[in-house]
Amino acid sequence: RMADKHAEVAEVIKADGHKLYDLVADLPQMGRLSPENTGGKWVGGATGPTVGARFRGNYKAGWRRWSTSVKVTEADPGKRFAFHVSFAGVPIADWAYEFDGDGSETTVKEIWDDRRPLWMDKLSGVVMGVPDRPGHNEANMAATLASLKTVGEGATS
Repeated sequence: RMADKHAEVAEVIKADGHKLYDLVADLPQMGRLSPENTGGKWVGGATGPTVGARFRGNYKAGWRRWSTSVKVTEADPGKRFAFHVSFAGVPIADWAYEFDGDGSETTVKEIWDDRRPLWMDKLSGVVMGVPDRPGHNEANMAATLASLKTVGEGATS
């Protein structure tokens, strides 16, 4: 069952890893990259992507709208940015972006690990209209990294 609880997508981008990190770690602006996330705001006194910072993320898919609680778990500029997502106190997922490059070209990997309890996993397909969560997320991750490539390469030219 673990294979359906994890997904990874990678993209090679002609841009510096620090610049790409800054784009991904700017959670309030994530809506410009993600097909599902529409942005959000830092909460609890947080003003940016530091370990322990909290964020309220907003999302939409079709007619559905929802928000999640996000806590930054790793913030290593140019290397790795990771966060834990929960909904009403229930763990949802761990997300990470890893950056590996030479300054002019960077491989960005987006990683998703499902943390939903079994009861939520079973209900999620019906409630969210997504029967294949790993496949759905993998497609969205590919779209997010394609957008990051467009923005990142455009920002460096």
